Amino acid sequence: MASPSTDDQDSSTPSRRERPSRLTDIAVALLLLVADAVIVVVAGVLLFAVGMGTAPSPRSSPSAHSRDTPPVTWLIIWGAPALAAAGAFVHARLRMPVTAVVQGLFTLTCLVLAVAWTRMLLS
Repeated sequence: MASPSTDDQDSSTPSRRERPSRLTDIAVALLLLVADAVIVVVAGVLLFAVGMGTAPSPRSSPSAHSRDTPPVTWLIIWGAPALAAAGAFVHARLRMPVTAVVQGLFTLTCLVLAVAWTRMLLS
């Protein structure tokens, strides 16, 4: 008996997913880079504006800021890096290396901003 050739087996049941074209990967990376840049600039401006507006006065108690911060604020501040990390992971699993790197750098930037926001709110 003749065994089926390996070419027939590969064509009927693909063993691994096809990766998107390099051009698609770069196009998605550029679109996300622009969106990420807008998000980072807006977050940075908000950080600066809120930080300037919440300068502690001599009469305020030292821990008034942390008690007044609603939980949804903490969810937004620390949810952004978590979502960015999930995006980087998904793009890596989709075998889009350029996009995964862009999203990984965005994740690091979100972490830096989250730490800055946390320090500002707790001070």
